[in-house]
Amino acid sequence: QVQLVESGGGLVQAGGSLRLSCAASGRTLGSYAVAWFRQAPGKEREFVAVCSWNGGRTYYADSVKGRFTISRDGAKNTVALQMNSLKPEDTAVYYCAASLRYPSIGPNYETGKGYDYWGQGTQVTVSS
Repeated sequence: QVQLVESGGGLVQAGGSLRLSCAASGRTLGSYAVAWFRQAPGKEREFVAVCSWNGGRTYYADSVKGRFTISRDGAKNTVALQMNSLKPEDTAVYYCAASLRYPSIGPNYETGKGYDYWGQGTQVTVSS
């Protein structure tokens, strides 16, 4: 069993940066594709970014492309989401998810399907 724990959320002004981290216990994340999703109040969960098991493939939502970067740290068994140039519309609870079934990123990576484990989320609030 894998437990995912997100950290690094907080309150930041528009234009600022935050770095989220997804840490795993129980197993190494090196065998999983790992994604970040977010959910704002009153809105559906949406895809943010995904990274394949070896970091060789990454995909981003259009809304964050060029501002967010997903990366892996094998030594720390974590996956980070560097968020720059934050906007108020980035305010949401951010979740990481891991897929063992599709380590090279599954066909429905944006929908949330195919992920075996989810974290509890970390709040990101961007003030204007």
